[in-house]
Amino acid sequence: MRPLIFLTISFALAACKPTENSASKPAAQESVAPEVANPADVKSSVVRINSTQQTWNPWQPWEKNPPNKRRALAAIIGPQRVLTTSELTADSTYLEFESADGTRFTPAKVIAVDYEANLVLLGPANEAEGNAFFEDTVPFEISAPSKLGGTLEIVQVEENGVALLTPGTLQSIDLSASFMPGQSFLTYMVKASMQSAASSYSLPVLREGKLAGVLMSYDSKDQLCEVASTDIVSRFLKEASDGDYHGFPSLGVVIARTEDSSFRQWLKLNDDHGGLYIKSVRKRAAADLAGVKAGDVLLSVDGLPIDRRGYYQHPVYGSLSWGHLIRGEKSVGDTVTLSLLREGKPLEIKATLAREEEKNLLVPNQLFDKAPNYLLKGGLVFQELSLPILQSFGKEWTTLAPLNLLDVYENPDKYQDSINRVVFLSGVIPTPATVGYERLRNLIVHKVNGKTVKDMKSLIEAFNSNMNELHSIEFDEENLNVYLDDAVTTEVDTQILKRGITRLYRAE
Repeated sequence: MRPLIFLTISFALAACKPTENSASKPAAQESVAPEVANPADVKSSVVRINSTQQTWNPWQPWEKNPPNKRRALAAIIGPQRVLTTSELTADSTYLEFESADGTRFTPAKVIAVDYEANLVLLGPANEAEGNAFFEDTVPFEISAPSKLGGTLEIVQVEENGVALLTPGTLQSIDLSASFMPGQSFLTYMVKASMQSAASSYSLPVLREGKLAGVLMSYDSKDQLCEVASTDIVSRFLKEASDGDYHGFPSLGVVIARTEDSSFRQWLKLNDDHGGLYIKSVRKRAAADLAGVKAGDVLLSVDGLPIDRRGYYQHPVYGSLSWGHLIRGEKSVGDTVTLSLLREGKPLEIKATLAREEEKNLLVPNQLFDKAPNYLLKGGLVFQELSLPILQSFGKEWTTLAPLNLLDVYENPDKYQDSINRVVFLSGVIPTPATVGYERLRNLIVHKVNGKTVKDMKSLIEAFNSNMNELHSIEFDEENLNVYLDDAVTTEVDTQILKRGITRLYRAE
């Protein structure tokens, strides 16, 4: 065995450094115009939420990033129940209610959370303390859906206790993703001039004194507020009311418009038909289980025609993206009737809607409230690919992230038949076991010691099956093989544990 000359470990890996996600900003950034004083006292129906959050370091998954704190104003919507954005509570280590006048506090806990819809229902961590804290509070009623051109009012409470209502005009209504990419829900776009003195990460939005939605973001330049719509708020609260929250359903298809005349001719679509081309169907999703196939054309859902741009006519909102028929109108377990065109022939299929669970995805969209899986082996750092890792490559991650990792995320059907998770080499710590391998990173692991790697658990098992021997690691890219001396690797791992890392792996 060669002598062990342990090099100083730099835990700031040479892998591409993650950048701070700047997409999410507090609701109010700067004063644009004078506010309108609140004509009625709403302070008895709102509370402040103080959140301490601590995320895991995407490139050093054995440790957490420094904690940060956020504050929001939220609506009381029932006995000891408070509604706000899930972005405020993601990866939280402590949640706290604070009375609007700043004199009373009590710990809070999550009752139901939906990171896709960006909503969370909170309650007191201690029932007795909660009874005292919420005494004399008055829950908001939920308003009827708003109409274009209508007036909504955004609630703020300044630090001195003065309550403000900012009137805004509902300018547009459509599906939008506020927190997680690709997860679009019915959203109100409200034109309003906000007050920075009462800066808050999220705010209640009212219509005629009733709760109409939750403010998710504010663009001070354009004075536009993104507000979770009444429809989505109502459905979230309904689904969470029984204490067994299942979330919003999904059909599980990737679609394309059919506006191009040549494309429509190839699809055998008549001019009087609209329709959306189904590019792919996610395996084990609702559409797949119902028999929908890639290449089908979706003409209508429950008898409501979908035009060639993907819109249908909603009775209240007018022209609306078809996704609301699934994610806004239905619950998990509901059945929808899909009218399709397959090879030019009409077809009707009934699909039972289900929620796409993160645990079933090849590349998870989020890892909130969960520690990431990893393995440190002799200085090689292995991880399971996730969307947060891709996003850590920067604001333009869709072009900056490695192409092989992006391909897995964008085309999971090519991989998910053989593996459960994508395990890749995310970086290398210089040690005696990794001499010559220091520049390797972002390589997808195919086999270890001749065994196919399906997830982190199988990776660990593959290493353990070949103790006291030479480990072979086979990557997908360029048929590259890497070899580790087990004796040297074991000694390196012992030294790593003495230098601040408490565990070499996590596979949960």
